Amino acid sequence: MSETAQGATSGRPDPRKLGEILIEIGAIGPESLAEALSVQHLEGERLGDALVRLKHCSEWSVVQGLARQFGLPARETIDIAEVQDELIERLSIQYARGNLVLPWRLDPELELLDVFAGDPLKILDLDDLSQIYDAEVRVTLMPRTAVHELINKAYGKRAKDVDLEKKDEALAEEDEDILHASAEDAPIIRFVNSLIFNASKERASDIHVEPGDKEVVVRNRVDGVLQEVKRAPKAHHASIVARVKIMAGLNIAEKRLPQDGRIRRRIAGKEVDMRVATVPTAHGERITIRLLDKSAVALSLDSIGMGPDHLRIVREVIHRPHGIFLVTGPTGSGKTTTLYSALSEINTPDLNILTVEDPVEYQLQGISQVQVQSKINLTFAAGLRSFLRHDPDVIMVGEIRDVETAEIAIQASLTGHLVLSTIHTNDAATGITRLVDMGVQPFLVASSLVALQAQRLLRRVCQSCCEAYRPLAAELDEIGIDPDKFYRGENPLKAPVRDENGAVLPLVAPEGRKRPPPGHIYRAVGCARCQGSGYSGRTGIYEVLTITEDVRRLAIRNADSSEIKAAALRQGMRTLRDDGAYKVLLGLTSIDEVMRVTAEEV
Repeated sequence: MSETAQGATSGRPDPRKLGEILIEIGAIGPESLAEALSVQHLEGERLGDALVRLKHCSEWSVVQGLARQFGLPARETIDIAEVQDELIERLSIQYARGNLVLPWRLDPELELLDVFAGDPLKILDLDDLSQIYDAEVRVTLMPRTAVHELINKAYGKRAKDVDLEKKDEALAEEDEDILHASAEDAPIIRFVNSLIFNASKERASDIHVEPGDKEVVVRNRVDGVLQEVKRAPKAHHASIVARVKIMAGLNIAEKRLPQDGRIRRRIAGKEVDMRVATVPTAHGERITIRLLDKSAVALSLDSIGMGPDHLRIVREVIHRPHGIFLVTGPTGSGKTTTLYSALSEINTPDLNILTVEDPVEYQLQGISQVQVQSKINLTFAAGLRSFLRHDPDVIMVGEIRDVETAEIAIQASLTGHLVLSTIHTNDAATGITRLVDMGVQPFLVASSLVALQAQRLLRRVCQSCCEAYRPLAAELDEIGIDPDKFYRGENPLKAPVRDENGAVLPLVAPEGRKRPPPGHIYRAVGCARCQGSGYSGRTGIYEVLTITEDVRRLAIRNADSSEIKAAALRQGMRTLRDDGAYKVLLGLTSIDEVMRVTAEEV
């Protein structure tokens, strides 16, 4: 077995402390250890957890250190095919998750059971496994996230679809809350539970339950694209709606008016927040469930796909003492995630940060967040007006929808506050004219805005099946890539990425991604891992418009958005399609995906 796969090998326990071992193997330095020890003392967490949270080392490095400390073997990962299925059937998923252990191989002749463990402090409590399997337990350490993922995959293989026509069929998936289905559970409950579990497993952002004339169709939105996943007889529609309403705390008797609710559940060990909306249609009530997996959201500007030039500009803007920074784009384009990532970066004890949102999607430590309540007249404008009496440094407004909210935000920025917000426009330049159309005076818009950012989300090609090919010159030219330079192996972007001095930056793929060979780009193919779509996960494309003197003069004289955009392009702004071309060259996405997402670009 290779060193990479095996990691640390078993031997005598090392009596030294974990920090000393990690320094010796080169995983961390003394300064990192000192900082983590301070955090550990304040937060009361384990040293390894503190080091990983502070990003001083990887979880795998901590496991290697623990393996040496305890004298145990360690592995970074394993193929799920190596786990013996019959072992899973004899152990409950609650025990596996509670102890972070997964039996994966049993040698009956040697009476030896191999077990992966994510917590070395619990291996002394595994006598139960010896009794269950009648074998001696041999432990191999593995990162906790890897063990949790293996447990989910291993037990997920036992799952079966719930057929509403067969009321005696039980759902095989189990979990602490909604996913533990016993034989006595009603078929409707099992059906709804399976919808939510499967959507979470497939990383879907939305579940659509759509009643038709004869059937109920269920579609999931995965990576921004809807896919049909299940159908049910129309006779069960009312029961499905009632079950979801009960889970969301809605009025099951009210079928004539739209309703909104919320469901919070643990699914496969993860906290998932779901927003539920119902609306009456010609064939009955339609339900949309939006899923937010809080553990999967990385609130960091470095992780949302910004190019180095955009990242530099946005960081300069959010560290200003005052002004308005607007993020624009349609619903579902990642605007809220961008604002939260910006807040996470500037969230320090010396800043007073307040937010008013509809709804509060992520809870951030150290930030006061207020949710809009229209029934009691707690609107964006009312919340924003109140904030000004609480001595804020930074204010985030979920959305600027009307002139009242816009004017209060502008007054806040002019009186020494940094205001972050969103507005619904297709590009950055139109955000300026949209504020004027609302009724805000052009000179107020020009004097308060510091930057606008438009964005979209596009799907990343699946690295397991993407195919490199030589594109046609017409394809390249359409998205802003110079074909001649591309085929010669030079930087072919017509709008290249530049540093603060104007120098063109080289094309460097993000860590963990491979760039296509020279003269080639990737296209989507499809495999089992990406469910045949050819894409897995999403990244952002951006255009950032900074308010220069030229743009400010155009705004004051109420110029249209095309003039403002032309001025911004002259000063070096890259459009959404330009950024899409950049992501194609890095091997992140395909030309087809860029064209789909930026179809409105001229």
